[in-house]
Amino acid sequence: MAPRRVSTINSNGGGSSTLTMEMPAYPEQAKRIAPWTSQQSSNEDTTRTAGTKLDDYEEATLPSPTTANTAPQLQRWNHPRSNLFRVLATFWCFTILGANDAAYGALIPYLEAYYHVDYITISLVFLSPVVGYTASALTNNMVHMKFGQRGVAAIMSVSHLVAYVIISIHPPYPALVVVFMLAGYGNGLADSAWNAWIGDMANANEVLGFLHGMYGLGACISPLVATALITKAGWQWYEFYYFLIGAAVIEIFVLTGAFWKSTGAAYRAQHAAGLAAHHDPPAQGSGTATPTDTEATSRKMQAPLIQRINPFHEHFFMNHPLRSSRKPKPAPGPLACFLHKINPLKNASSATAAAVNNRVTILAAVFLLFYVGAEVSIGGWIVVFMLRVRHGTNFASGIVATGFWLGVTVGRFVLGFATARCFPTEKHAVAFYLICCIALQLLFWLIPSFNVSAVMVGLLGFFIAPMFPAAVVALTKLLPKRLHVAAVGFAAAVGASGATVLPFAVGAIANSRGVQVLQPVVLALLATILLIWLLLPKLPKQRMA
Repeated sequence: MAPRRVSTINSNGGGSSTLTMEMPAYPEQAKRIAPWTSQQSSNEDTTRTAGTKLDDYEEATLPSPTTANTAPQLQRWNHPRSNLFRVLATFWCFTILGANDAAYGALIPYLEAYYHVDYITISLVFLSPVVGYTASALTNNMVHMKFGQRGVAAIMSVSHLVAYVIISIHPPYPALVVVFMLAGYGNGLADSAWNAWIGDMANANEVLGFLHGMYGLGACISPLVATALITKAGWQWYEFYYFLIGAAVIEIFVLTGAFWKSTGAAYRAQHAAGLAAHHDPPAQGSGTATPTDTEATSRKMQAPLIQRINPFHEHFFMNHPLRSSRKPKPAPGPLACFLHKINPLKNASSATAAAVNNRVTILAAVFLLFYVGAEVSIGGWIVVFMLRVRHGTNFASGIVATGFWLGVTVGRFVLGFATARCFPTEKHAVAFYLICCIALQLLFWLIPSFNVSAVMVGLLGFFIAPMFPAAVVALTKLLPKRLHVAAVGFAAAVGASGATVLPFAVGAIANSRGVQVLQPVVLALLATILLIWLLLPKLPKQRMA
């Protein structure tokens, strides 16, 4: 087919001239010039004749000027309207998470006496949930893809209920350690899902501040109730979990009902829409066609061997065979098909690989590991410290733990607004808060007074409070939307592991050196997380809408 000619008028300074242009007769040539053309436009182009006008080609191949550079609008806590109920449901969930985590510290002296174990053995209640957190990091994307947020809500709520029912019948200590793994799995799923969802909203600092403030509220109430029931009412330690059983039953109905329409199909559709919205067009003026699947696979096959065997790298998850010209890859057998079917990462391969290989995700994960470890080490061992080192009474020492978590609660409610309004970015705010924490920790350590220690612990909780929400917001700002669930899930799971590993380490050291080691350990952790935070890239300015 001969090329067609199009005449255009060019006017410049009042003069005019006629320019004859030769346009390709085949619409496929135009489609290669603009690979972002929609499928509908492509189908229409194939039916056009050689007499099509130039304007028609421009309409078919160029992105709409109203959508090409428009950023997707962020959800709000009250828009769409269903978000209001969902946000309130996540608040209840985080209240239970806080009550669960803070109960360990208040109950440790009574667990020691009941099971007749030492510091190292009793510290296993801190360490065992790391198995659950690790499992939640591995299955987080799979649960989202297959069951959606409704599945997350149901699975984590049932995990809480089953764990609390078993704990309430006070099984032998080894069984108790195993049950805490199940509770850790539920906590890890909740941490990953709700932090990622709210962290991508408008005014995320404030909403996440309230979310984690509810965690602090649960952590504040839990040791107070447990201590009062045991010391004043004469209850056994395990009877405290009757309250958590009731809270978990409410959680099942409220949380699952709130996210009932957020199925796996809805999540997959939203995920696909997010990928399309954030697809980057080719470099302007490149004029190159979109690479085919064969070409992309060929380039991936040429990746270094270390990347293809790295279990966190995309090439590993994409199941590309190692390069071999001798033998074709045999067909997978029944066992291989079954293992592929149950593989929790098969549906989240590229997102998980890209997130875990990203420097920002790694820094945020390590930051949360040490931050949560410092926070839970203080909350978990402060009662024993005030009893053995500051020589307080059982009730007064339990109240100090309540004061710490009260400081955390108030700090998250208040400092979320301060972070968004008083500092250029979250990076400046967290650096300032950490310097305050280091100063307060030094006063707590160096002034051997029960009253002064109680005040310093409360203020330390206040200034340490907003760091988890700020880290989540930083991740959502620095990473593309398609990586948010995977990155926040991984970082939150690693951070939650800090709530188990580091308090266990404190207990192991305290077993030989005494519980006073809490002070230098916490100071070292605060200095470490300040250094890690300063390594993060420059953050965009505050996101208020």
